[in-house]
Amino acid sequence: MAKYRKLGRTASQRKALLRNQVTALLYRGRIETTEAKAKEIRKIAEGLIALAVKEKDNFEVVKVNAKVARKDKDGKRVKEVVDGKKVTVYDEVEKEIKKDAPSRLHARRQMLKVLNPVVEVPAAGPGRKKATTKIDMAGKLFDELAPKYAERNGGYTRIVKVGPRKGDAAMMVIIELV
Repeated sequence: MAKYRKLGRTASQRKALLRNQVTALLYRGRIETTEAKAKEIRKIAEGLIALAVKEKDNFEVVKVNAKVARKDKDGKRVKEVVDGKKVTVYDEVEKEIKKDAPSRLHARRQMLKVLNPVVEVPAAGPGRKKATTKIDMAGKLFDELAPKYAERNGGYTRIVKVGPRKGDAAMMVIIELV
């Protein structure tokens, strides 16, 4: 008996497909796909959420001094001339950062093996390219999803059947986070 479904694809294609769909599920909260794919996605997504729930509070807050470039009213870096060269002016700022414990860092790296990078692009308007933001999916799992599911013992996803697909009659389902 196989441990997973092959989904009619080579290993690399299957891995890419599942990574993309798990990332989409965790980012959006629900996706529509075939039943066989949904059952494979469920295994991976629930494992990631369980890992996040286990390690959600395993960090310490540390104060560090950081150099930050001084900016003018337009948001541009302030430069001054030193020895005939233009040099950016930096200010010392004390920041609080979360320092992961070794087990949480390992969990984060395990998540990043599965999750694809997500870039959020605004729908319209000038400066679309500049306004793009990278989403930290592992951070989202730890900060948003783990507290939501902390009291729950598994069963983080739900599969709802929609009906057969028109082209090939494959059973379509909606998989969503509960």
